[in-house]
Amino acid sequence: MNKSEMAKKLAKKTDISQAKAAEVIDAIFSTEPGHGIIAVELDAGRDVAIAGFGKFETRHRKARAGRNPATGEAIQIAAATVPAFKAAKGLKDRVRV
Repeated sequence: MNKSEMAKKLAKKTDISQAKAAEVIDAIFSTEPGHGIIAVELDAGRDVAIAGFGKFETRHRKARAGRNPATGEAIQIAAATVPAFKAAKGLKDRVRV
């Protein structure tokens, strides 16, 4: 499912226009600086937990040694803060077969 398909389903379920549904999705998920509720919270170092669905958080990766797959040359991979998502039990149970 892409963003426009999600907006169409959201519009149908909530009886709002598809354009308004797309605005709501952008307000939550946008990655533009200063926009997107989830991204803004993660930038500030805060987690976003949605009961029954899951938790968006940041994790810190340490610097480590790696290999360039094209040349086999050893390289140093810098430390990084990365976004992560952990599914809640409710979502896991729903998807689990």
